[in-house]
Amino acid sequence: MIVGGFGVGKTTMVRAVSEIRPLSTEETMTGAGIGIDDTGGVREKTTTTVAFDFGRISLNERMVLYLFGAPGQERFWFLWDRLFAGTLGAVVLVDTRRVADSWYAIDRLEHHGMPFIVARNNFGEPAHTLPQLREALSLSDDVPLVDCDARHRASSKSVLIALVNHLYALSTAQEISP
Repeated sequence: MIVGGFGVGKTTMVRAVSEIRPLSTEETMTGAGIGIDDTGGVREKTTTTVAFDFGRISLNERMVLYLFGAPGQERFWFLWDRLFAGTLGAVVLVDTRRVADSWYAIDRLEHHGMPFIVARNNFGEPAHTLPQLREALSLSDDVPLVDCDARHRASSKSVLIALVNHLYALSTAQEISP
């Protein structure tokens, strides 16, 4: 799962990294969203995801990583619990221009007990350093925090590798624990 606030780059990340043509449920924003969708900091945004984005990456001949980008607006959050079913882990994509938009995603993941990492999507010069972002989001040291540019395949791929490595480390730690 790739989650986060409205306009943080979830659709962009799925498109950048998927080896297949992604399924996208992006629609043109209309006047119906005025006063409902907070476009502060993303005034140039003209489309929005209304269900989810789907892509995939083959890790090897037998393992495939399925990517689901969740919609960011509050009015679509009811979909998240359904999308979380069967999910092994998540990426919380953060726009440092609107850090508070990340709280809901982190809260839902913690509520579900789902492992996650946080990726700071850089739209130019970041507004906060990684340590400042960790503090602002009250992230424990065991939650990986990485930089990315969701527009670029290599950068998005690095985020997903960090997630898979985090999930592997967690599963290995559980095997060792009594």
